[in-house]
Amino acid sequence: AGRDATRAFASGDFTPAGLVDDVSGLSPPQLLSIHSWLSFYRDNYEPVGKLVGRFYDENGAPTEALREAEAAIEEALKFQAENEQKKQQFPPCNSEWSSAKGTRFWCSRQSGGVHRDWAGVPRKLFSPGGRGSRCVCVRSSGPPWGHADSSQHGDTGDLDHPHLEQYEGCHPLAEQCVLLT
Repeated sequence: AGRDATRAFASGDFTPAGLVDDVSGLSPPQLLSIHSWLSFYRDNYEPVGKLVGRFYDENGAPTEALREAEAAIEEALKFQAENEQKKQQFPPCNSEWSSAKGTRFWCSRQSGGVHRDWAGVPRKLFSPGGRGSRCVCVRSSGPPWGHADSSQHGDTGDLDHPHLEQYEGCHPLAEQCVLLT
């Protein structure tokens, strides 16, 4: 009571080291956690005052630190929206592994928890500047993501996306792929 524990709500560190009001350097998911807590308290509790410190001055006016934290949360919200859009374009594949059968990747109309009207084909998606790849489902017909007209862009969905690679040994339009180990 009587102290700002914003960082602890985001990090889960309720030790004296974590019970501080400094939110600089938190990751986007941690900033989104702060946003969630702020929304919870705003929606369920009536404010009775403001804690003088990093975020409010002795007159209850917001400080520059509060504006910086709010800007960081806004950036995290944009990051979340971009990631959600990417997940809609390239939903994760379903996958399973066994020592007897190897690895199987497949796409369905709800793989990756993303419900859609197309199944897609499995592909490796590489992130620029990142290491490794992840299996995603890719639309194989219609216009590319974000384009309504296939006459101008072709009818191969997102198969021509530059960060995609086909799994070796798999048919280009197969909805599932088995890689032997």
